[in-house]
Amino acid sequence: MTSRIRDLADLRNPRFAQVPATPTLQTHVLTKRPAILALEDGTVFEGYAFGATTTQAGEICFNTSMTGYQEVLTDPSYRGQIVTMTYPMIGNYGVNPLDNESEGIHVRGFVIEELCEIPSNWRSQKSLGDWLNESGIPGIEGIDTRALTKRLRTAGAMRACLCTDGSLDAAGCVALAQQTPPMAGSDFVQEVTTQENYRWDPEDVESRKWTVVNATSEIPTVEGANGERFFELPEPKYRIVAYDFGIKRNILRNLRQHGFTVDVVSANTSAEDVLAMNPDGVFLSNGPGDPGALSYAHTEIGKLIDKKPIFAICMGNQILGHAFGGKTFKLKFGHRGGNQPVKDLRTGQVAITSQNHGFAVDADSLPSNVEVTHINLNDDTVEGMRHRDFPVFSVQYHPEAAPGPHDASYFFEEFAKLIDSTR
Repeated sequence: MTSRIRDLADLRNPRFAQVPATPTLQTHVLTKRPAILALEDGTVFEGYAFGATTTQAGEICFNTSMTGYQEVLTDPSYRGQIVTMTYPMIGNYGVNPLDNESEGIHVRGFVIEELCEIPSNWRSQKSLGDWLNESGIPGIEGIDTRALTKRLRTAGAMRACLCTDGSLDAAGCVALAQQTPPMAGSDFVQEVTTQENYRWDPEDVESRKWTVVNATSEIPTVEGANGERFFELPEPKYRIVAYDFGIKRNILRNLRQHGFTVDVVSANTSAEDVLAMNPDGVFLSNGPGDPGALSYAHTEIGKLIDKKPIFAICMGNQILGHAFGGKTFKLKFGHRGGNQPVKDLRTGQVAITSQNHGFAVDADSLPSNVEVTHINLNDDTVEGMRHRDFPVFSVQYHPEAAPGPHDASYFFEEFAKLIDSTR
């Protein structure tokens, strides 16, 4: 299967007669570099390169969000993956440092249908293409992302190779994809977890919630260095320890906005070290790779279940499932986007959620003292759990969104209430 892009021959096709083949357009097309995206099953897509000139391989996945490409690119949960955006035009509002979810880009490659090379937004500081180039990340545009997405939904998640430097032909790209280690069994947490423990935002600057300039609100606002306005933060009421399996900054922001002081620790931190810090609660973050490969985390989190209130999301939910004595399995193509319907089995309420994961907890493997509280309405997989005897609960999706709906933001308040009930 080959997805071709518009070249000069296409422009002479009557189908594109309304597009004049002007010298400017011809020059623009001819200056673009060819690129190849190949899947391990032999499917090849031909397009144009943008970003860095290099070759990368990894598991390919798709995200259905219409906005938030910058947050997707900087989400540590995408470590080791090539990401496809299903929305047709990407890059139209550029990028800016405030929207990063970590220190840099974590994806191995970026796949889109059409790149907007001239972004238009007052917050933009550079274009998407320039940012990817500076970060050493290759991108491909001009391919049929709908065909690619349908292929992944039908055949399941696959390894892929993205070549923008001309070093490989189509057959070489397929071969490299086939040689790439699979996501199952891979521990990418060690590549993204913090190397040193730290206190999040001790100056209370990075956690402030951005708001429209001069917005009227009952909540007081403060002005930032460049004229942007932010809501004031509440006084901290709780001190928690957050395990960093690949934590997003907006999770940390939301925790601080709900009154938590957060000490972030490495994924390798022992339960004894956490208990020695005597926190009010423990938070387990999102992260990349296979949760089943993190036996060191399963063991240490298991020691905390009956000791401290625990709230976990995404990878944290899966690690908690293992700590309970359960298992996880790989989904066919994962849940990635801002439109996943989740049902609360206790209330019957349905929320539209933001998700990014390729594994799920096996409900049948959980012990009887663990209750499944939420399920995904698309495939009935586990989306939330709670322990029947201890103050421990989790969700598979992202209450902090970024990007996505805010239907589930109340879980941060639930964590605060859980801590209050155990004090």
